[in-house]
Amino acid sequence: MNLVLLEHSDFIDTHRVCLKGRRLAHTLQVLRAASGDTLRVGLLDGKLGKGVIEQIDNTSMEMVVEFDADPPAKLPVRLILALPRPKVLNRLIAAAASMGIREIDLINAWRVEKAYWESPRLSEENLRLQSTLGLEQAGDTILPSIRLHRLFTPLVREELPAQLKGQVALLANPRANEDAPRKVTEPLVLAIGPEGGFIDREVETFRDIGFTEVRFGPRILRVETALAFLIGRLF
Repeated sequence: MNLVLLEHSDFIDTHRVCLKGRRLAHTLQVLRAASGDTLRVGLLDGKLGKGVIEQIDNTSMEMVVEFDADPPAKLPVRLILALPRPKVLNRLIAAAASMGIREIDLINAWRVEKAYWESPRLSEENLRLQSTLGLEQAGDTILPSIRLHRLFTPLVREELPAQLKGQVALLANPRANEDAPRKVTEPLVLAIGPEGGFIDREVETFRDIGFTEVRFGPRILRVETALAFLIGRLF
């Protein structure tokens, strides 16, 4: 945790917060902070600043906080991601949030197991927690928007075509003939498939609405590794 991320519900006065639970435990056990110490803080969906610990014990921590800086700019990226295995989902959401990706669409695909959609890790509470963990790591405060699409066609065939104007649309495909570009300056829509990739029919659908298939080297990477590699290359 490189940032103590605060919510409006944490405030007990205009400039004073009280924290318990996960953030308190991290402050005590990892940061080993004590009364009088100054921590880097941020207000969720707001500014960055600092907090001075006035009281801390095993039950709660109170800080006086002030905010004076903007969070880092978001990447102009909308990520279209085939729903991964539940145990991978947490890592991907936290990683995407830490990279500054502003929008995430989790979609269905032929190779996505139906059971994945029933995972409790898709709950709004868990997705928010994983996003928060990513923000705390990166020193950011702005949550990405996350949308769930249990059907492939309504999003890809019906919604996306009207939303791609003025944006670069790329489909990650290790079998593509074209290399992924570098230093993209326009808003980007990036689609990444499930393990084994999108099937041919799904690839054709993306291609038909304006996506360009791109490769990122000779290796077949795990989804979370491919995401980090692509964002690093593209920006």
